[in-house]
Amino acid sequence: MRNLRLLLLSLLVLAIPAISHAQFVVSVQIAPPGLPVYVQPAVPAPGYLWTPGYWAYGPEGYFWVPGTWVQPPAVGLLWTPGYWGWSGGAFGWNAGYWGPHIGFYGGVNYGFGFGGVGYEGGYWNNGVFAYNRSVTNISNTTITNVYTKTVVVNNTTVNNVSYNGGTGGISSRPTPEEEAAAHEQHTPPTQTQTEHVKAASTNHALLASVNHGKPAIAATSKPGEFTGKGVVAAKAAAVENKAAENKAAENKPAENKPAESKPTADKAAPAKPMATPKEPADHAQPAPRPPAGSNKEMTAPRPPDAHGQPAPRPQAAAPKTETRPPNTPKTTAARPQAAPQPKKENPAEEHPHQ
Repeated sequence: MRNLRLLLLSLLVLAIPAISHAQFVVSVQIAPPGLPVYVQPAVPAPGYLWTPGYWAYGPEGYFWVPGTWVQPPAVGLLWTPGYWGWSGGAFGWNAGYWGPHIGFYGGVNYGFGFGGVGYEGGYWNNGVFAYNRSVTNISNTTITNVYTKTVVVNNTTVNNVSYNGGTGGISSRPTPEEEAAAHEQHTPPTQTQTEHVKAASTNHALLASVNHGKPAIAATSKPGEFTGKGVVAAKAAAVENKAAENKAAENKPAENKPAESKPTADKAAPAKPMATPKEPADHAQPAPRPPAGSNKEMTAPRPPDAHGQPAPRPQAAAPKTETRPPNTPKTTAARPQAAPQPKKENPAEEHPHQ
């Protein structure tokens, strides 16, 4: 009897570190990154269940735990993923577990059947797990227990947020069914799952500070296998709100600069050609040319013909020369302008003024 008690005590001591290590119960002030976008690898064999990837926290910060297919600890058990939740001024990790029903996992949309509430990737049917083709990658022809059911995610905006509560977090709360599942008997992660997380924590490439939310090992076909044909890389990193705000701030000055520089350049360019034509238009220097030619004889006799006196010439320059037109109507119309007097007499000089 004494030996039996010692055996039970030793088993309990060995079980405590394994459970606590698998739960990763930590408190962090910084929110985890968004969930990366990746493709689910194919089911390796019948009986494997999908466990989605997530961000865990270690001594060097957040690191990605690749999603993978695992065998449940017993027939009939389903996996409830863990999630980050805001409480008491920090983000705490709620570890995942195995149970007969899917519990609350923060409303996080992990994809591939885990849309935020419950699991639509399959169910147990008489001791055999049936897979839903619409959300599960079933390219293995040996799996025959399959069905097709369209899954509609109720989330209006899929932003790949990976935590519940806090600023920018998901505001989902447990449903009555999820609260009932929380009081059921749970089984901690298996040993293969624990080893899978440990291997991810030692892989430098999986650190968020290194991959910037886009890990090269986003998912694997089996736990702990980070190389080979079953490894899937992330297609893209989730867009965070801070990054969107920074891009908007960078684009605003870029848009204002061309708007201010272009109009100034356009206004200066047309101003120069407008100034140049005015100068040639004002060249009223043909007046000296007619006095040099025989035109003086034409201009000199006309004023004496009108009145016979040279004094009325200043009146011809004034606009009140309407009395003189009866003698020479053509010359009076030209006399208001000093330059046009010789031009009307010379047909060759009329073109440059037009």
